Amino acid sequence: MYEISQRVAASHTDAEGRLKFARAIDMMQDCSQLWLESEPELAQYFREQGIAQFLVSRQADVIRLPRYGERLSIRTSIFDCQRFLGSRNTVIYDEAGLPCVTSWSTGAFVVMQTGKPARLPADILATVTIDPKVPMDYQSKKIRPSENLPAGEALPPLRVSRHDIDFNRHMNNARYVQIAMEYPDDGFAVSRLRAEYKRPAKYGDLLYPRLIKDAGTMYIMLNNGAGDPYIVMELNGTVPAV
Repeated sequence: MYEISQRVAASHTDAEGRLKFARAIDMMQDCSQLWLESEPELAQYFREQGIAQFLVSRQADVIRLPRYGERLSIRTSIFDCQRFLGSRNTVIYDEAGLPCVTSWSTGAFVVMQTGKPARLPADILATVTIDPKVPMDYQSKKIRPSENLPAGEALPPLRVSRHDIDFNRHMNNARYVQIAMEYPDDGFAVSRLRAEYKRPAKYGDLLYPRLIKDAGTMYIMLNNGAGDPYIVMELNGTVPAV
């Protein structure tokens, strides 16, 4: 288990003084990345072989969004690690040690130069610390909107900016969530995000959003020009009263 500390500051909050959901994703993603510091043998192997871990799926469940000024701890731990991919929990806790946002995610090991899957040797896998799964309602990694739903609304395209790119030279995973948070109606309170990452977007790419609404569930696809998704997201939450 690896832990970092955070405090909810002004740049993290919405108009009501609560932690923005996209910023919560940022915090959890930062902790997940820094976790590698706690696994020196794995980190060295990644450096020597030019390997990175690319996110395949994420589920994040909101218990409550902390408010301005609160002190938080973010903890991440691996509960499964195979030769081609690993799965982890990352949780935001408040000062009382109570969970605010729980999540689990899966990432694939990829050779950066070729973009091909990497296979970790058994002796490296044996060095990785494995912890118990955090209790939460684990949903499928695959997101499939019902065939009974309409095709959805096509929205104006968005171009991937320099600000969106991280050190893996593609669009940072949290930036997709930030885009998605523009589409719910005012008053929509997110209770769960599921995201299935299909392919990385790069600087200058155009994202073509498609939105499907189904009561308290929203599906947001960010596609390329051919209609193939970079990501499929499902947002569950409380629909504002009319």
